[in-house]
Amino acid sequence: MKFVKMHGLGNDFIIVEASSWSDADRMQQYARLVCDRKFGIGADGLVVIGKDIDMDIFMRIFNSDGSEAEMCGNGIRCVAQYAYERNMINHSKISVRTLAGPRYPEIIFAGNRIVAVRVDMGEPILDCPKIPMQCNDGNIGVKVNAAEREFVVTGVSMGNPHCVIQVDNIDQVPVELWGPKLEQHEIFPAKTNVEFVQIINRDEVIMRVWERGAGITLACGTGACATLVGCVLNGVTNRKANVHLLGGDLFIEWDKHDNHVYMTGPAVEVFTGDITL
Repeated sequence: MKFVKMHGLGNDFIIVEASSWSDADRMQQYARLVCDRKFGIGADGLVVIGKDIDMDIFMRIFNSDGSEAEMCGNGIRCVAQYAYERNMINHSKISVRTLAGPRYPEIIFAGNRIVAVRVDMGEPILDCPKIPMQCNDGNIGVKVNAAEREFVVTGVSMGNPHCVIQVDNIDQVPVELWGPKLEQHEIFPAKTNVEFVQIINRDEVIMRVWERGAGITLACGTGACATLVGCVLNGVTNRKANVHLLGGDLFIEWDKHDNHVYMTGPAVEVFTGDITL
């Protein structure tokens, strides 16, 4: 199997091609193996892409634990750059079919060089049953008891569920302890991604993430989008902000006119190879 290893701010992926959306099913069984950092190639996820019958391309994401994710912000930037550089598409604005619905990345150039990918991530989902999240009085400021403490969380879906928590000092957050307890909390029936956020100012935040199905990662694109939405809903940031992650920065915008969230950041190819499964 030929593959390409790519990353978005250190959130890394193995990208392979399949002939169709349904053909990608056969790759899920290999996700754990190829993503294993000791016995495989090593990655946070296996991303399968190909030409789509209705859109330019499709992408499906299998986490390192073998589960399938609805969407991946860093992954879709890698997919867009991969498709453009390998002539799967010949235009800079791309339509991508995902499990969370259509998404629209745009390749950003400086001269002839790709410098970033900007993605229309669609509208955030704030309705509790659709996140999904069990809450009676809305998705903002919900109190959750986990890891022997109480958290105040804001639930947001960017096609996949997120739990955004504001903290005073990001360096004092034991993500590896609190993250899995919140991911699997009963209030989130489909489990959840967990974002811990320290506010620097109204245009700048620091985020650390525990990803559903992958654990601690260096960056999470949908998480950065959910973080900005959660911060705006709580009145602590403007609608545009830089989100600082362990692997680098993402610029996130929540447009008040179309209600869509836009994410801009890099994608990097690391190496190519061939693996026998």
